[in-house]
Amino acid sequence: MTGDEELLAIKASVLYYEDGKTQDEIGALLGLSRWKVGRLLSDAKTAGFVRIEIVHPRARKLELERRLRQEMGLVDAVVVPSLGQADSDELQSRVALAAAEYLTSARPVPRTLGISWGRTLHDVAQQLRQDWATGVNVVQINGGVSLNKRASSAANTTATIAQKGGGEALLLPSPAILERAETKRIIENDRTVAQVLTAARSASAFLFSAGLADSSSVLVDSGYLTRDDVRILVQKGAVGDVLGRFVDANGNVVDPALDERTVGITIDELRAAHTSIAVISGRSKNDICRVLVSSGICTVLVTDEGNARYLLEGKQ
Repeated sequence: MTGDEELLAIKASVLYYEDGKTQDEIGALLGLSRWKVGRLLSDAKTAGFVRIEIVHPRARKLELERRLRQEMGLVDAVVVPSLGQADSDELQSRVALAAAEYLTSARPVPRTLGISWGRTLHDVAQQLRQDWATGVNVVQINGGVSLNKRASSAANTTATIAQKGGGEALLLPSPAILERAETKRIIENDRTVAQVLTAARSASAFLFSAGLADSSSVLVDSGYLTRDDVRILVQKGAVGDVLGRFVDANGNVVDPALDERTVGITIDELRAAHTSIAVISGRSKNDICRVLVSSGICTVLVTDEGNARYLLEGKQ
């Protein structure tokens, strides 16, 4: 377009998109035919002068989803618009809703769903509609009995998803992290715990989130670790935790001794799964989100636009 045509295209766009004028009305105002106005509006979009964005909370960024599948090797991706909410409860709630809707529409329906626990998974459980599926058994894949006076969300999250899915809940009756590796081995050899872990390892799909390696960690809040413990893990290269296991930028466990005291399926078992759905939201989760995708820990990513752009372009 020439300079004059660009100016006309901008004027036509303002009248059409901001003032709500019809193409006939714009033609009369600018002394142009309706055909010419339509061409100017089309050229304005092609040139990038006009960007149309759907901002409904349940909208999805389909182009970013396509790029994540193609460029990051994911089996599937769900991306919701950030809407200027880089880190917020509202953004987490919308990502959780997207995860709930993805789970509801998944085919084939997972007969046994293995889940982790925490704030994000609690949100997903709340967002799932009643009767989202029938006959789906839900098994807890990592320990979650709280060590402090606050009630753990692990059992409630598992039971809620199972009840809404018309199935049974298998709870893992163990803390997430034990003081001694020997105690952990004894507990995992207990018949009841062993049966749950066997069911967890044979789940047809996994649904999980990941935590930060800082004082906001749910493992600190639940009494498993102190802030000093987490500080030491960060010094060892920890980016965040997956199923209570702290990993570095390459997805490797940073503290084998701590890992030996952690109850549940391992990172390698999760990495080998056919379907592992990670639910991640917020700018603060950029780095751990990259770890999950780049090291193959997840096959499906449900996230927000900011995280998607960080994975694809290294920026929000």
